[in-house]
Amino acid sequence: MKLAIMQPYIFPYIGYFQLINAVDKFVVYDNIQFTKKGWINRNRILANGKDEYFTIPIKKDSDYLNVDQRKLADTFKTERVKLLRRLVEFYKKALEFDSVYPLLESVINNDEENLFGYICQSLEAVNEYLDIKTELVVSSTVPIDHQLKSQDKVVAICRELGASQYINPIGGIELYSKETFQQNNIELNFMKSNSIEYPQFANEFVPWLSIIDVLMFNSKEKTQEYLQSYYTLI
Repeated sequence: MKLAIMQPYIFPYIGYFQLINAVDKFVVYDNIQFTKKGWINRNRILANGKDEYFTIPIKKDSDYLNVDQRKLADTFKTERVKLLRRLVEFYKKALEFDSVYPLLESVINNDEENLFGYICQSLEAVNEYLDIKTELVVSSTVPIDHQLKSQDKVVAICRELGASQYINPIGGIELYSKETFQQNNIELNFMKSNSIEYPQFANEFVPWLSIIDVLMFNSKEKTQEYLQSYYTLI
């Protein structure tokens, strides 16, 4: 059984969905500390030929709370209207706007107030749109010692869920020991996305934006092809 584990991100880039699609079970960390200025509650879209950040605002609280303990800001009820207007402004002439905007509108207008829950429903919605059948597993539901950290926690989750293969993005190659995984009868692999480029109106291409950008400019079938555009290091 192939397994991957990642932090939750709002509308992440195509590589995140390549990883989901490549495994049988995909564990999403909910019981990890929220990090400011990371990608958990923000990402990038195309705005007049350049990349621009959008952020899902959260309530002010302790910096030591986990992702599943954070709540969306009360102001988001107003700010999400502005976010949707920005998406219309920037993408209304995109090839797949009419197909994709209803999906984004449904996700963004979801009434879930918990940050982790809100992000999870966005991942599930994109998975459904792209016909990705991988099971999403919430990390806290896996019966392990959740005080474990880093590699030890990953190995424990793999063992508990019966994984024979663990796949991680190439950026984490220095974090893991192949020998440790071998000792636990788990094959360790790393995924690297191929360069993906497509027309973004008449502008110079801006790579690795949110999945929103990929969906807006590419048919579902083309995006499904992109899900296979990577290679694995053994």
